[in-house]
Amino acid sequence: MNTPTIDNRWQVYIIESTDGRLYTGITTDVERRWQEHLSGNKGAKFFRGRSPKALRFVEPGHDRSSASKREAAIKKLSRAQKLELIEASKP
Repeated sequence: MNTPTIDNRWQVYIIESTDGRLYTGITTDVERRWQEHLSGNKGAKFFRGRSPKALRFVEPGHDRSSASKREAAIKKLSRAQKLELIEASKP
């Protein structure tokens, strides 16, 4: 019997846009996703009319399910709470 392996490649990230808004998403490759947001081709609709400015937060070690749940939880936070989360994650 094969034991399923847990895929912990997923990451939750927050990008600050040029207008100061915070975008939260998930991916298995933050660099690729950043480039997609920059190009506009495969990026989120959020970045139509605004551009990504800085990657502010990355939280690795998730599987697809836990990443989606964490993303949803972060999206429910206020801007102030998101900024606290970003500050708390800095070394």
